[in-house]
Amino acid sequence: MKKLLKYILMAASFGVMSCDPDLDIINPNQPTIEVFWQNATDAEQGVNSIYSTFARPGMSRWMPIIYVTRSDEGYSGSPWSDLANAMGGFIQPDYNFGPVIDVWVDCYVGIFRANQVIDNVPGIEMNNDLKNRLLGEAYFLRAYFYYNLALLWGNVPMMLESSKPTDLPPTTLQADVWAQVELDLGRAVDGLPAVYANSRDLGRVTKGAAQALLAKTFMQQGKYTEAEAPLNWLVTGEGASIYNLMPNYRDNFLITSENNQESVFEWQFTINPTEVTDNDVDTPNHNYGTSISQFLAPPGIGWADAEARTWAIQEFLKEQTTQGERDPRLSASYLFANTDERGPEFTMVYGQTYAQRYGMENNRAYFRKFLNDHWRNEEGYRSPNNYRAIRYADVLLMYAEVMNATGRTAQAYAHVDRVRARVGLAPLSQTQPGLGQTAFLEQLKHERLLELSGEGHRWADLARWGDLGSQIANRDPGFNNFVIGRHEFLPIPQRDLDINKNLDQNPGW
Repeated sequence: MKKLLKYILMAASFGVMSCDPDLDIINPNQPTIEVFWQNATDAEQGVNSIYSTFARPGMSRWMPIIYVTRSDEGYSGSPWSDLANAMGGFIQPDYNFGPVIDVWVDCYVGIFRANQVIDNVPGIEMNNDLKNRLLGEAYFLRAYFYYNLALLWGNVPMMLESSKPTDLPPTTLQADVWAQVELDLGRAVDGLPAVYANSRDLGRVTKGAAQALLAKTFMQQGKYTEAEAPLNWLVTGEGASIYNLMPNYRDNFLITSENNQESVFEWQFTINPTEVTDNDVDTPNHNYGTSISQFLAPPGIGWADAEARTWAIQEFLKEQTTQGERDPRLSASYLFANTDERGPEFTMVYGQTYAQRYGMENNRAYFRKFLNDHWRNEEGYRSPNNYRAIRYADVLLMYAEVMNATGRTAQAYAHVDRVRARVGLAPLSQTQPGLGQTAFLEQLKHERLLELSGEGHRWADLARWGDLGSQIANRDPGFNNFVIGRHEFLPIPQRDLDINKNLDQNPGW
């Protein structure tokens, strides 16, 4: 499935993000729409081009960083002050700030590519099962890009057909974007297989991925009753025989155990064997990998542009395993002085001890899950470590949240207990039996933090629970700047507002 990351060089201008039409010059060496969409190979390559969007810097670098730093689990201490302010400080005077714009642009690049498939593949004479599957992939991926736009920007322009430079779409309300995501994911569920028989398709999106994202979409809107059906498929239906928790928690973040039984949706990365450089310079067909590890890794290894809030570490220490040991998820989630609980002289950081690199008194912490310290002593801009976007543990905790929200708290315990058992914690049904609906949700917030820390889910969780605001500034000082009614969403790029007068800026900006 790493083959999906080969770039499909197609003429691509995309609506409001397109180049100045005066500079649009047709490249005679590139295939045109009129000659490209002819057969099944073209259809598959068109879908592959959507997947390749994940290797673009806005997706493979900045979007995960935005999610962890805007939430209360992370922040940016970057010397690049604009980055530090925008990433978790809720100070963004530049509405065209590059890293944020990159996410916006790359989501629409992916949408444009998906729209091309959705518009052109139905007219190709080919095997109907393959056609339906490829369309299912395109619908899922378009939904995924809109899902993230809705989470980060709320009200966004929505384009559902192959766009032209002259298109000036109006702003679509977040509720209508969610509705389109639901529609696309319903189509994806109908067209996608539960599993792929051919190993060359490893990593393509599945029916389970569509069901999980559909449940997330419902939950973000408070539609807990509607979220139950897709989660039933995953937890008690057909998906229960496909997905399971990995026995070793850390295996979810190693390059040696990618696309495992716990993976529901995973961005695929690899190393381009023809490249000999590992810098941030764009070269033709470069970067099959991700640079997130370069920007998350500690100083001296990477740029440390996103760091972890240490309050979360204390949450892991509140409870020991049934064997009297520390929760193993702590060392899998963070690099800090006590990743090895014996202290900084034993904690290894890319071939040296923490004490050797940073001294005995350094109390900073770094997100570990998508780093490469398990197999090499440096980072770079082309990491092959896949990004696990949705894991089965997330699904189980979502199911528990739905059970609790719909008045079945007693039934919710089993799914939390399953996640806790994997890391050796006693069942919640024994340690805290009989919790009411409100108390159980508070405990579930703790469980999701420990299980999913640093994976990019925390912002959506806080938004769904109504927990965004200055009330959490005691654990994240950045939220002292948070203004209700404004900072729930990022500002729509000013350059798009300048080009397209049909767009409206988000409230408060």
